[in-house]
Amino acid sequence: MAKFFLDLGPLRENRNFRLLYLGQFVSLLGSNLTLVAVPYQVYRDTHSSLWVGIASLIQLPFLIFGALAGGAYGDRFDKRALFGYSTLVMAVISVGLAINASSNQHSLGLLIALAALWAGVGGFSGPLRSAAIPYYVGQEKLPAAYGLMQLSINIATIAGPALAGLLLAVASVANLYYLDALTFVILAVATVFMTPIATLKSDSAQGLFRSIANGFGYIRHHRLAQAIYLVDLNANFFGLPRALFPAVALGLYHAGPQVLGLLYSAPGVGAVLMALVTGWLQHVKRPGRLIALAVMGWGLAMALFGVVHVVWIGLICLAVAGAMDVISTVLRNVLLQAAITDEFRTRVSSIQMAVVTGGPRLGDAESGIVASLFSTEISIVSGGLACIAGVFVLSKWRPELWRQTKDEKDAVV
Repeated sequence: MAKFFLDLGPLRENRNFRLLYLGQFVSLLGSNLTLVAVPYQVYRDTHSSLWVGIASLIQLPFLIFGALAGGAYGDRFDKRALFGYSTLVMAVISVGLAINASSNQHSLGLLIALAALWAGVGGFSGPLRSAAIPYYVGQEKLPAAYGLMQLSINIATIAGPALAGLLLAVASVANLYYLDALTFVILAVATVFMTPIATLKSDSAQGLFRSIANGFGYIRHHRLAQAIYLVDLNANFFGLPRALFPAVALGLYHAGPQVLGLLYSAPGVGAVLMALVTGWLQHVKRPGRLIALAVMGWGLAMALFGVVHVVWIGLICLAVAGAMDVISTVLRNVLLQAAITDEFRTRVSSIQMAVVTGGPRLGDAESGIVASLFSTEISIVSGGLACIAGVFVLSKWRPELWRQTKDEKDAVV
């Protein structure tokens, strides 16, 4: 029975992972405040879901370039140091967002620009953190470590937006940004006490863009990695209507900021419940097949969310989607980290970071455009159904993921 539940071994046994885990958890709480505050502020100023989607889309090139740069530098320099410095930069940007929000003549353009810069630096730090985990815990503890990370991420996804909703009801948007800045400082302090990570020097003389290009060249011949990226991009592009959450809360549900916070938090509730019982994922013999099924479950839950206009049913649908996401995320990370070589680990993680965080921003634009052309409901339902259809298409084009067994390590062209 114990094998069914989450393994706490990496936290008990590894000081470096414990510092990374706890520091990131505090920072994630703050980041989720900003992730709610920015679209709320945009929607409040424009009353347009399309503008919310556009603001998110503008962040995409910054996020992608930041992630790719973080991957290239992370394979050549100490990941811990780079992660700490980038965290402090994010704290400064959050202060800038707060100053702009508290101004009597706050600027929508400056809000969007700072949010884009915030996303870019966050993209830079993401692959550094992800690639550090295998170095600190080892391959045999990866399923447990990623299960724990999912628990941390999704508890923050619950508590952060819920807290954001409460604070937006009683305080100013600026206060959310100031709190976010404080949490980044806490994470930066935690990195000081982590052990530096030795780096491979095989391509240390290469320029930034050449190093990035080599990372893409590696992925171009790695069919399994391609399938892992594409199945996640499919889910986030079609099946994540978060840009419509303000319209759902204020328009369809005729509610206020508190319900908006619950909509952002609901997927995290299901994700936390699932993360607590991820021990069984270590024994799945065909993880690729389960990933595909979980993504289809995500799409179905989102389609139902768009059909039913009852708050508690909508929250349940989002929670089910969050549970499916944990299954997919843990197994995708384990398969990917086990299949790549050390010299490309951070660059591969950076491409994954670009997909994982860039996909939702493309999805924000997609859902906002469809909603502006048709309706909020049609945008959500069509996206969920398209997500399911995308899995079928991908299983035909890249069958490696569907066929992947636990003992297979690689799949190349």
